[in-house]
Order: sequence, then C-alpha cells, then structure tokens
Amino acid sequence: MSRLDAPAGLLSEVTIAGPGFINFRLAGSALAETLECIVREDARFGQTQSGAGRTVNVEFVSANPTGPLHVGHGRGAALGDAVASLLEATGHEVVREFYINDAGVQIERLAESLWARVQQTVGRDAVIPENGYHGEYLRDLAREVVAERGESFADLDETEALIACRDLAVTRQREEQDRDLAEFGVHIDVYSLESELYRSGQLDQTLAALHDSGLTYDRDGALWLRTSDHGDEKDRVLRKSDGAYTYFLPDIAYHRGKAERGFDRAIDIWGADHHGYIARMRAALVALGHPEFFHAVIVQLVRIMREGAEVKFSKRTGDIVELRDLFEQTGVDAARYFFLMRRAEAQFVFDIDLALKQSDDNPVYYVQYAHTRMAGIFRNAGIDPATTATDGVELELLVEHAEQELINRLADFPAVVESAARALEPHRIISYVEDVARLVNSWYHHHRVLGVGGALSDARLVLARASQIVIRNALNLLGVSAPERM
Repeated sequence: MSRLDAPAGLLSEVTIAGPGFINFRLAGSALAETLECIVREDARFGQTQSGAGRTVNVEFVSANPTGPLHVGHGRGAALGDAVASLLEATGHEVVREFYINDAGVQIERLAESLWARVQQTVGRDAVIPENGYHGEYLRDLAREVVAERGESFADLDETEALIACRDLAVTRQREEQDRDLAEFGVHIDVYSLESELYRSGQLDQTLAALHDSGLTYDRDGALWLRTSDHGDEKDRVLRKSDGAYTYFLPDIAYHRGKAERGFDRAIDIWGADHHGYIARMRAALVALGHPEFFHAVIVQLVRIMREGAEVKFSKRTGDIVELRDLFEQTGVDAARYFFLMRRAEAQFVFDIDLALKQSDDNPVYYVQYAHTRMAGIFRNAGIDPATTATDGVELELLVEHAEQELINRLADFPAVVESAARALEPHRIISYVEDVARLVNSWYHHHRVLGVGGALSDARLVLARASQIVIRNALNLLGVSAPERM
C-alpha cells in the first residue's frame, strides 16, 4: 500500500517513529466518539453480530460419572464456558452441552467397586476389583447407602445389587459434579447420555450411514472404518470380532446426532489424553458428509503448586486434586482466571500462593482492583456510575498522553473479542484486560479525576466510567466478577 486515505477529522497527527514505524494519533473528536459509544452501549460494548444466524454446540467437561471433578476438568470447564461466552458475544446461538458416559466397562467397574465397599461397610471381607475405584468417596457413599436402605441391602442377589449400585453411583456422582459446576459458575444447557444412543437405535443408524459411505469393510471378523482415506494415520475398528462395539462408534453416533439437531458447528473441549482422537473423529464426520462441522480444543494438564511443592492428590480420592478443593481455597474468580491465563494447549502450573495474594503480583487481583478504583471514584463523588452521561461533556479536554493511550486501548475491545472468539482463545481477553488495567492504574496515579475543575472533572468521570465498563465486560466473558469494593 503506497497511500492511506483516512476519513477527514479522524487523525490529529501522523509522525515517523523510526525505520518502519508510523504513529497515528486520533483526533479529539474520534476519541470522544469512542467514549460516547462505550458509555451508551454499556454492557453491550464489545459485542458484535458477526456470527448471527449460526448455531454452535460447545461440549465441555463431559467427565465420566465415576468420581469427583478434578482440576483438569476445572480447566476444561473454565475454557468451555468462556469459549461459549465469546461466541455468544459475537452473535452466535450457543448450546453448552455435557456428554455423560454412563455405559461401558468403567461403569461396571464403578458398580462392582461400590458393591465391595457396601460389603466392607457391614463388616464382610471384599476386594475392590482390578481396575476398580479405590477412593474414599465410594466408602462414604457405601455408608450412606447402608444407612438409607439398611444392612439388608448387602444381602441382595449380586446381579440385582450391581444394577442398584450402578444406578446409585452414577446418580450420586452426577449430582456432586453438578453441584461443583454450579458453584464454579458453569451452567450446562443440555445433558446427553451415552446409554441413550444404544436405546434409541442411533448406533445401528450410524453404522448404516457409514456403510452407505462406502468406507466400511470387514477384516478378521471385525468391522473397520477407512478413516485413513480422510487424514487419519490408520483405519479404525467400529465393531470387534466378538460383536461388541468399540468406543469409537457411539462417539461417532453422538456427533452425527449433533449435526442432525441442526448445529452449524460442534466444538469439543477435550483433555490431553484425547489428542490422538481428533483425526479419526474428523475423518468419520467427513465420511458422513460433515467436513467443516467438528473442531476440538485440547486442554493440557494442570500442576498445582503450594509453598514451592506440587500438590498431587486429594485425601478423599487418593489420586487426583479435586476441583472443589482448589476453588474453596482460592475462590472461584481466581481459579477461573488462572485456568484461562494460558493457551489451552500449554501445560499450566497453578500457583495457589500467588492466587491468594492481595497485591499487584496477583493478576486477577490487579485487574479487579483497577475496576474497584474506578468504582471508588464515583463512590467518593456520591455519583451513581450508571447515570454517567456524555451529553455536553467536553471530552476533547482529555489530551494527556495517558488518557489518549487508554481511550485508544478501550476502543480495541470489540476487535479483541472478535479475534478471541474466532480463534477460540479466551486467554486473549486476559492479555487485553491486563493491559487495560495497567493503563487505568497509571492514569489513576498520575491524573486526578475529582477536584480539578468542573469541565475536566466531568470528562475524566466519563473516562473512568468507560474504563469500568470495559474491564467489567471483559471479566464477565471469563466468568469472573468485577467487584465494586475489595
């Protein structure tokens, strides 16, 4: 480009800032329009309609109902919820979904483990099965079951007992998971059951559709899907030689069902152990005629550190750090913010000591305190910030470098939301809001708002309100509160 034609009145100054760099300074009228827009739109500022008319299914957490939610689930929960919020902010219609694996070998092991704990509760010798669940939470559940149903429950026929234990264990674990998610600020719109895929005949329907695609074949008594034709490293088994389905088939049927429900796009938040699963799922959906439908975001592992040492497990589970244990120590705001600070694909060290600090070293405290400072200005002035108006305010008086730099950064918010939504990367919002907080704090320290003269004070009150709005809106996208006092 040899020439840039800017609209008349947009720029006040254009200067060379070294080789390859040009500084553009917006005119006062353009800065004023930015502040007027932010105050006028208030909670809507940052939102766009680029995704209007498109429906998206965001599936996240989807923890097996075999135990409590751990911190890995927590990172996935924070990410999935924030991705959904970003998509909503850009006009998409979003459904948050949780897929419950309530069928298969792991559920049978859960039932057997609970039955063994029931036997132990009434004083009998019983051994947890190989690959069973050894956590204290099942011992607690067994005590509850015996207390509720009496010791005669332990005398049931084993076949009958295992059915009852399976239903009890899945129901109680799901209830606990839902309580944890609710307290973590996550709302789920739709729950889907793996068992329903079997009951409804969707597996057979999906097999027929895959057969019609011409990509299935028999080998060694098993039924295979030629996923290698669509980018997978090798073909995959759908039905084993003993007639049992692999996990792959119900997963295909589940995602096929999402397309049939009318979603334009399906986004899955998966743990690191599912990384190798992406290519085969995408290949299967291509075979079914949905080439651009599926997208997976991989969430890497979380290490929890306290006092310089890694926290490796919960007393109740024996092998994982529970999500509840974490957010009850740090608070929900800190937990959600910290989980979102890095790219999902990057392994993450969660420093509990840092999350508890009430100082500028703690990033969530730093950002929230910037919002509190702006709220404090209005509180000291005895003004309701929601009544802030720009009519008749001489916003062109905001000529200080710190003010103009802050206004320019506030104006970037809609574009940042747009890019974060497009990339499915909430950490971009954190980078942005921390930058805004830095500029807000610098301006606050160097320029008084109250007591500097009527016209200038009024203009700076508008800037304080605009800053408060942008910080609040950014934190809301992350599921983090914007407190008025700290």
